[in-house]
Amino acid sequence: MSDFNDPPPAQGRIGGWTRFVTARPTLSLLAALVLTVLAVFAGSGVADRMGSGGWTDPAAESTYATKALEREFPGSQPNLLLLVDSGRADVDSPRVAAEGRRLAERLAAEEGVTGVGSYWGTSSPALRAKDGGQALIAARVLGDEKTKSEVLQRIAPEYRGTHGPVEVSLGGPVAVEHEMTTIIQEDLLLAEAIALPVTLILLIMVFGSAVAAVLPLLIGIVAILGTNAVLRGLTEFTDVSVFAMNLTTALGLGLAIDYALFIVRRFREELAAGAEVRDAVGTTLRTAGRTVLFSALTVAVSLAAMLVFPQYFLRSFAYAGVAVVLLAAAAALVLLPAALMLLGHRINALDLRRAFRRRRGQDGRVPGGRAAATVGRDRTMDGGTDTDQGPASERAPAAEPTHGPGAGLVGALKGAPAQARSGAVAADAERGARSAGSGGSDSGGSGPVPGEEHGGWARLADLVMRRAPLFAFTTIAALLLLGLPFLDVKFGTPDDRQLPASAESHVVQQEIRDGFPGSPDGAIEIFAEETGAGRGDKGASATAPTDYAEYRNRIAALPGVLRVDGPVVSGSAAYFTVQPGGEAVGEGAQRLVHDLREIPAPFETSVTGRAAVLEDSKSAIADKLLLALGIIAVATLLLVFLLTGSLLIPLQAVVLNALSLTAMFGAVVWVFQDGNLSELLGFTPTGDIETNLPVLMFCIAFGLSMDYGVFLLSRIKEEYDRTHDHEHAVRFGLQRTGGLITAAAVILAVVMVAIGTSRVTNTKMLGLGIALAVLMDAMVVRSLLVPSVMKLMGARSWWAPGPLRRFHQRFGLSEGETTSPVSARGGGSGRGDGPNEGSGPGPDRGPGHGPDHGPGSGPDRGSDGGPDGGAGGGSGPGAGRRPGSASWDRAGV
Repeated sequence: MSDFNDPPPAQGRIGGWTRFVTARPTLSLLAALVLTVLAVFAGSGVADRMGSGGWTDPAAESTYATKALEREFPGSQPNLLLLVDSGRADVDSPRVAAEGRRLAERLAAEEGVTGVGSYWGTSSPALRAKDGGQALIAARVLGDEKTKSEVLQRIAPEYRGTHGPVEVSLGGPVAVEHEMTTIIQEDLLLAEAIALPVTLILLIMVFGSAVAAVLPLLIGIVAILGTNAVLRGLTEFTDVSVFAMNLTTALGLGLAIDYALFIVRRFREELAAGAEVRDAVGTTLRTAGRTVLFSALTVAVSLAAMLVFPQYFLRSFAYAGVAVVLLAAAAALVLLPAALMLLGHRINALDLRRAFRRRRGQDGRVPGGRAAATVGRDRTMDGGTDTDQGPASERAPAAEPTHGPGAGLVGALKGAPAQARSGAVAADAERGARSAGSGGSDSGGSGPVPGEEHGGWARLADLVMRRAPLFAFTTIAALLLLGLPFLDVKFGTPDDRQLPASAESHVVQQEIRDGFPGSPDGAIEIFAEETGAGRGDKGASATAPTDYAEYRNRIAALPGVLRVDGPVVSGSAAYFTVQPGGEAVGEGAQRLVHDLREIPAPFETSVTGRAAVLEDSKSAIADKLLLALGIIAVATLLLVFLLTGSLLIPLQAVVLNALSLTAMFGAVVWVFQDGNLSELLGFTPTGDIETNLPVLMFCIAFGLSMDYGVFLLSRIKEEYDRTHDHEHAVRFGLQRTGGLITAAAVILAVVMVAIGTSRVTNTKMLGLGIALAVLMDAMVVRSLLVPSVMKLMGARSWWAPGPLRRFHQRFGLSEGETTSPVSARGGGSGRGDGPNEGSGPGPDRGPGHGPDHGPGSGPDRGSDGGPDGGAGGGSGPGAGRRPGSASWDRAGV
């Protein structure tokens, strides 16, 4: 282990970043352990400091009116309701009335509670059930969300339950918010308990090795704990929604696993090619590491766009999302390489499938009828090294079946198909022959093995491109058809029906909706105040009673008004209560809010209530929506251009990403608004969708879609640069990344479905909706739509004007590296004269000799025939790099 902790030599191919992360791996991991433990303490109790609100615009008229009413007329804004059930007796019976008055007096004496009113004290018909068997005690709990929750926790046990002849249950907004926060925390623990073991099983299916499978989970746990600490710090300065905890878990596990999956698999490929451990880590960082960083930036930009919205519900997801994405990427690019340095070939240890494969191979056959030349060797699913056997170049070859999309779950999850490998002589002969025509290999020296271009994913790409118009138009039509239900979307505000039907506050609110007159939670309130110039002495009202009466008559004359109560006057302020006909937040109520705001009055008025909050929320989102979409689009276009150098491919990426989300939005309306599958999924349909949810789901799903898009485009671009064969590049890119993207999508979908098991409807909608979007993107858009569209666009896909082309040559990014350590040493896999290759002798080498250069003519070589090379057989660290392109070597990687 001491060898690993010695600083690496200053070799030309090991840049600053590689040297930094591999110089002291043990020290790096110990430092990470200390920071993780500190994060556990720093983030403890973060959920208790979070709020369950944040749905409204703090600068909206309805928000101002709500706060003003709370300040001037506390009794007008009750947020705690005690439902008093008298059983078979009438609420007006002496015993029930006496107990009701006693409960109200006791509640009024509680600290932090004000504005207590009851049916027995006011005789208001709105507080008495239609059948006379129930009545309400209303009160307002003061303070912020945390204070209100503490007050409720203190007083609830004293009032809930049987009191003489009555039974008391608690409801109202405070009770709903408290119960929602509690359920979310409980459901999050359950989601983690489901996601972690299932994810581990899937990772073992992907990697085979238990050691390799555990690393992504550890990276995800580090990202989650670090994000909790960040959120805990943010609660000291701003409001943070408790719903963001779900995103932290989902993205922390999902993206960390994606990134670690990509890096670990590439590392194992390098070891299988015969690279030394340090060289394998360096090559992995220069290739897969670059793609991971690029992918993290695209996801972070999509999530950061939510910061432009004023609702802290959406801003909270930006805080959590950006933090967890960057921490996941940082852990994958710093901690994971350090762990790989220490593990080396032990990354393939504890192959849990060895016994199964031995039993399967006893007859010398594998599924599909292929002979298995096992020679006593156990191979990993992704073509990595044998378990605990050292470099692949030192071991006898083994044949493996070729898997593709139709080869079952294991074949789909395993990443790029495992290929039949032959001995060194046969491999050299075939690769040498192929290299002259194809002109390249996989970046970093892990070149294709014989037959890989005829694997299942390559065959799928061939099929799709042969019938490109059919696949393109059919897929687009199907996606648009699935999105049609979203055209009938109706927006609303969240209420108690977000909770399970058995939740106490949900039961209370449902009893009120069904059994009490009017719509207690649908009233519209108007706060009236005089300006400073119109006030009398010491703030007394200068408004004549006739002015209030005239204004009240104007309200009553509006269409859709059921009843007007008030005014209730206190000094220079007053308020009116308007009961609309129909649904509390229906279209009629929303029109009424607009009409009320247009009524002229001799004093300042502000309108609030659920319908007013909905109107203001929709306006706030509409005002910022174009800005948010513009940020996402511009950032995506720029980042994809830097990756590809094309003007058209970034536009294609944005359009296809948006198309991949149509099924998600259509399903959200069909299931959660219209109530289809509500019994199966266990939620109460409300007939509308909370206004903030579509924005949130778009930002998350679009970012994750770009995550997979980057994986695919980076490999297509790399191969196109080497061969300048557009169709071959598309086929090669899908062959190399199709299984990897599928595996990543399935794992992330498992995490999101675990989140979707929540009993809170919005969380269920978020988890299941994102899971559907991820699977549609990976299995439909990336597998069918992207190759068909790129076939139709042809080589024009790579076009860019001269100035932009020169800009990309200077500042562009690319996953491909030029010369891998394996190639330089002459011991890795490759095709003798393809790009990125050295040519020294070795079991997987092509023809030629020399430690740092090969004689070939691939497009990225520094040789005579390559379009990007100079004259002669370029050698040394910079020989295989495109002139002027930004690479991690130049950046000190």
